[in-house]
Amino acid sequence: MTEVLRLNPLRCDAQGLCAELFPEWISFDDWGYPIIRSDEIPPQLREHACRAVSSCPRVALALVEQ
Repeated sequence: MTEVLRLNPLRCDAQGLCAELFPEWISFDDWGYPIIRSDEIPPQLREHACRAVSSCPRVALALVEQ
């Protein structure tokens, strides 16, 4: 099973919690919105990805099976 992070840009309001919790995978653009890496989440980082997803106050981030 492979999983990737997906962002719904219409829901995101750039609070930045996801990037604080998962800086290995998420960075910011010039306006403070997250830039998500598109490659698969390695198993050893899945827990970090889940924490970032569950902490998103706008439910804009999702962990999706490929």
